[in-house]
Amino acid sequence: MKVYEPDQIKNVAFLGHSDAGKTTLADAIIYCGGEADRIGKTADGTALLDFDPEEKKRGCSVSTSVYSLENGGQKINLIDAPGLFDFASGISEALTAADTAIITISGKSGITVGAKQCYDKARAAKKAIAFFIGKLNSSHAHFYRVISALVASYGAAVCPVIVPYVEEDVVKCYVNLVENQAYTFNGIKPVKCDMPTSSDVSSMRDMLLEAVASADEALMEKYFEGETFTSEEIASGLRTGTRDGSICPVFCGAQETGEGVSFLIDGILNIMPSAADANKAEGENSALVFKTIADPFVGKLSYFKVIGGEIKGDMRLKNNRTGEEERIAKVMILKGGKQEDAAKIPFGDIGCVSKLSATVTGDTLSASGKVEAKAVEFPKPTLKAAIYPIKKGDEEKISSGLVRICEEDPSFEVYSDPETHEQIIVTLGEQHTDIVLSKLKTKFGCEAKLEEPKIAYRETIKKAVKAQGRHKKQSGGHGQFGDVWIEFEPCDSDDLVFEEKVFGGAVPKNFFPAVEKGLRDSAQTGVLAGFKMVGIKATLVDGSYHPVDSSEMAFKTAASIAFKEGISNANPVLLEPIYTLNVIVPDEMLGDVIGDINKRRGRIIGMEPGENKLQNVTAEVPIAEMSDFSTAMRAISQGTATFTTEFARYEEVPAAIMQKVIEKVKSE
Repeated sequence: MKVYEPDQIKNVAFLGHSDAGKTTLADAIIYCGGEADRIGKTADGTALLDFDPEEKKRGCSVSTSVYSLENGGQKINLIDAPGLFDFASGISEALTAADTAIITISGKSGITVGAKQCYDKARAAKKAIAFFIGKLNSSHAHFYRVISALVASYGAAVCPVIVPYVEEDVVKCYVNLVENQAYTFNGIKPVKCDMPTSSDVSSMRDMLLEAVASADEALMEKYFEGETFTSEEIASGLRTGTRDGSICPVFCGAQETGEGVSFLIDGILNIMPSAADANKAEGENSALVFKTIADPFVGKLSYFKVIGGEIKGDMRLKNNRTGEEERIAKVMILKGGKQEDAAKIPFGDIGCVSKLSATVTGDTLSASGKVEAKAVEFPKPTLKAAIYPIKKGDEEKISSGLVRICEEDPSFEVYSDPETHEQIIVTLGEQHTDIVLSKLKTKFGCEAKLEEPKIAYRETIKKAVKAQGRHKKQSGGHGQFGDVWIEFEPCDSDDLVFEEKVFGGAVPKNFFPAVEKGLRDSAQTGVLAGFKMVGIKATLVDGSYHPVDSSEMAFKTAASIAFKEGISNANPVLLEPIYTLNVIVPDEMLGDVIGDINKRRGRIIGMEPGENKLQNVTAEVPIAEMSDFSTAMRAISQGTATFTTEFARYEEVPAAIMQKVIEKVKSE
């Protein structure tokens, strides 16, 4: 493939709800460009952009893919993002690389939550936006119902460019409103036909003219004077409006057959912004890594977008985050699951490089190491699980595999809990978790199982007591003798507080540290269920010793005996971690979310209205009740709610629940 100039490069992301047909649409564009002998399908595993084994197995996209092709004297980089909520990090990757977002909507399903979220994210990223209403060859597809919903949601920005003429629920032809010309399709090839008489088509044409007039002052004057626009003027207005965000062109067709796809290609080439239009070049050779693939056999592959100068083989660049130098052995363009060597990747273009040692997604590489592009914003994972090996001895393989998966998936986290000593994985949802386990098995040769994470409870006391600890042992030679009286009382502390008030040398000072050590060691394992004890003040008040048989070990043991005796009689209770929960949810789902929080023993402590008819709910909830909260929010809000949690404090566990926790711990 030849090297194209930035004004000849189009970077286009395909976004939408799962099963909207975006991957098939991208495949249809590849087919129309002559680079495939048929249009691939996700369901049967033939889609060029769903090349990962997990995608073929599941029949859906689970990661972002890129395909570069030449068409009409320009280069188009097709960037296909997953539609499932569990793989939303792919949308972040795609929008980082793209200059235009084409949101694909099924003519059957209409505007879905996923499509709305993609629109909001593309708007926030300041990308040009277009819509493609597809699957119009399906029964029950209704283009005009969908476009009415788009107008209701996004107003005058919605601008039809290609519309169908429908009789008895069957598309008879497509009308190019720019040319005001109707077409039928012979396969993927448009064939001119007579213009139909249709009020729907006429109203769509009026919408187009109003939109382009609003985008250009000169056209607005002609519009008010009743003058007719030429096709070139309409196209110019579309370009202006699309690039400044005031117009979102709407295309349509049937991606499985290729009908209407050629019109979308024309729109990409002639209306959508180029890399030169959409990007401001840095002053030196530099690139932003927006995706990483970590494979134990092939090695690491880094996808990048050039943000300044050009990137070519044998170039040395510095990582802005680490300061380390990376050697670019050779650069390649992406063809789905394949790569082709390239002479260089120019500004605004997309390429890939292998075997970068210390570079991860979101890093910037540049000649000076001082260029820093805007960081890629990834969704925060919320679903936690403890992971264990199925086979003994696989711990190291699992840990290594999880680290590699983290390298390629920034929305996946793994850490070791210092209190429960469990390895915890955090994902965006159940399907995301399933993919992690599958990758461990297929890529890294180890199987794992998941369990609900253990809760790091605490134990404390509620009343003051005084207890004796006496240790006496005689077994020939020197014996062991230590005797202490200790007062235990509740206090406000995250640890054990030790004091001594011994009078008259009942316990020599040199044994005080041993007494304290015995108490602190004992406090690590509570008397109820073995959890760490907090909020205890222990005061050494009396005791006795033997001038020969007393030792540090004897007094340490005596202190432990006093601790167990005293704490058992001091009304010990369990404490559970309480977290502050912040949920952002649409107004209409507020009641269901509050109801779910209440079921989890949560307390609502505040509600504030936010933007776009959202409510910000703040609550305090025991973490023990939160294991499936992520899944519940997904179900209640159809994926629209987001939430964060942060540790607040420990509180006493209700008596009925405390007994269940103790029984469960003792049975493990």
